[in-house]
Amino acid sequence: MDYVPVIVIRFALYAGLLALAGLTAFSLYALTPQERASGILPLEKPALALSLIGLLLSWVGMFALVASMTGSSLLAIDGAVLREVVSETAIGTAWIVRMAAMTAAVASAVALGWKPRAARLFLLVSVSVAIATLVWTGHAGATEGWTGTAHRVSDIVHMLAAATWIGGLAAFAWLLFPSMATPSEARLVTSHRALEQFARVGTIAVGLILATGIVNSLVLLGLADLGQLMGSPYGQLLLAKLGLFAAMLILAAANRWRLTPALGEAIRTRDVAAAVRDLRKSLALEGAASVGILGLVAWLGTLEPPGPMA
Repeated sequence: MDYVPVIVIRFALYAGLLALAGLTAFSLYALTPQERASGILPLEKPALALSLIGLLLSWVGMFALVASMTGSSLLAIDGAVLREVVSETAIGTAWIVRMAAMTAAVASAVALGWKPRAARLFLLVSVSVAIATLVWTGHAGATEGWTGTAHRVSDIVHMLAAATWIGGLAAFAWLLFPSMATPSEARLVTSHRALEQFARVGTIAVGLILATGIVNSLVLLGLADLGQLMGSPYGQLLLAKLGLFAAMLILAAANRWRLTPALGEAIRTRDVAAAVRDLRKSLALEGAASVGILGLVAWLGTLEPPGPMA
């Protein structure tokens, strides 16, 4: 089966939905009502764009999945097989729920201009449901029994925690990279306060990512032989993913314990150029690592792990 289109679509869908959910959540927990109303982090246009893209990618993704299953091209898939997958499989049910959730997300994005808080909450719930359905397109969807239920719940929590982290990075990029010039004082003050708020929420998210990552690994791999694991494509990609995650942890720690206090001191002394430069560099590296992880996750979902599920 040709998994390249599936991998590309999964990556784009993961990136878009996790960023949208995380951005929306960030605007609710990290910004004050006055800051949300000021438009310092405008959500209307990106939310609508990401919702529409997510809806389109979900539609195309089902065609790509069926094409990979049947060995046909996207333009010549078997309609009977498509109907069977959609109507008679868990993947099809999850897809129907995701399409409904993304339709609701589009409506919520449209309503942001006139019912901002209610629309943000509904948008967050809709996109979170859509993210949860992605679990059934990966290994967790194939795990059976109580173990499968625990795996899917763990995977959903894993992805929502990752969305919180990735969306926070996207929000700070929006705040600190409006242009290559030094951001305004209002943006810097908001960014510094939001960084401190995000540090608390991010710590919880990291803890959940670690805990659920361990659960997922035990279900998929058990106590697999390390040599066998590292000798498989799955194990090598998993090792690369863990390396990027470790790099993100190091960068996040530097942001919290060194760069955020430095920004606060720089705002106080009104000498912010160096602090902003260092924070921008760290956020760019952390964002690049997150993109790499999402690409590896999309790829890993098409490979068989050398463990209990193999």
